[in-house]
Amino acid sequence: MLLGLLPTSSVFAAQSVMITVTKGFGLSLFASDLGDIKQMTLGDDGTLFVGSQKSGTVYALVDSDQNGQVDKRYLIARGLEYPEALAFHDGALYVTEEDRIIRFDEIESRLRRPGRAREVYSNLPNLDKKHSRSMRFGPDDRLYVSIGSPCNVCEAASPFGSIIAIDVDSGASEQIALGLRSVTGFDWSPETNKLWFADLGRNWMGDNIPADEINRVEVKGSHYGFPYLHGSDVVEPAYDKPKNLNVIVPEYELPAHVAPTGLSFYRGEQFPERYRNQIFVAENGSWNRSSKVGYQIVMLEIEDDKVNKRETVVSFLDGEFPVARPFDVINAPDGSMYISDDLKGNIYRLFYNADEQSQESN
Repeated sequence: MLLGLLPTSSVFAAQSVMITVTKGFGLSLFASDLGDIKQMTLGDDGTLFVGSQKSGTVYALVDSDQNGQVDKRYLIARGLEYPEALAFHDGALYVTEEDRIIRFDEIESRLRRPGRAREVYSNLPNLDKKHSRSMRFGPDDRLYVSIGSPCNVCEAASPFGSIIAIDVDSGASEQIALGLRSVTGFDWSPETNKLWFADLGRNWMGDNIPADEINRVEVKGSHYGFPYLHGSDVVEPAYDKPKNLNVIVPEYELPAHVAPTGLSFYRGEQFPERYRNQIFVAENGSWNRSSKVGYQIVMLEIEDDKVNKRETVVSFLDGEFPVARPFDVINAPDGSMYISDDLKGNIYRLFYNADEQSQESN
């Protein structure tokens, strides 16, 4: 089902609403009816795993004929407590649940009958529906877990508001970043191996402050300001920053309330050269603003380890009507990218149509 193609060209979906896609790109429906889906991870054999929030399900999606649309789906687990965060490593699927992390071994060979999950870590803070979590294996083979703050603005006890790195064999953990509000998108630069992450700013300070943030980890254990400083210069009135606390300001400020929930570097070769090794961000969109912003996939152009500009690749906002709310964006095996939509339970495939570009230039 082709939803979009052509630049700033408006493409009509079934409900006569418009999705706008940058020139040369196309957007197709990869899978649908998946419930309140959140984060995704990819298996070694190309299986796409997707977690949920309230529905408690984990699905595996397979495109066996490689036509860009799922043709087999498997229910890996049900009845879990907020299994929104997933990671894949050495043939195993890792899933957060309640205050622990569980693992499904050899999962891609057991999609029809997954084995019993094994608990591999049990020291996450007690589950609170107000805080977010995400997971990803780093270049050092440790499992990085972000643990959001359980509030709009508060001084929460550690490990809330941090990213930790876990050795899944020993259970040893290390705090990588502190002073975070809500991080569900993070990734490592393919060129420098530095960790970049997106952090959502607090609510109820107005339409235009504070900024949502793009940050980079230079020194492990650095503090990124929450709840004392929002963005680069918005001081929190409710809490005084400790005098000896050194705060790292954002590498780049996004507009307030765009809600950057997903972040991935593009590692494929299907997109043109200027998109390669750049950051793609899923902006989930505003919900407490007088006019809507976000609801789009943007690219952050990086040069010399600095963000130069932000440009829209896909917009799901038709006027004030959100066609979708992109939550996560990850690389697909064929060089395209998958986008999860937690509004309608869809997964979209963003691809580049080189033939179309060639035809237009002739």
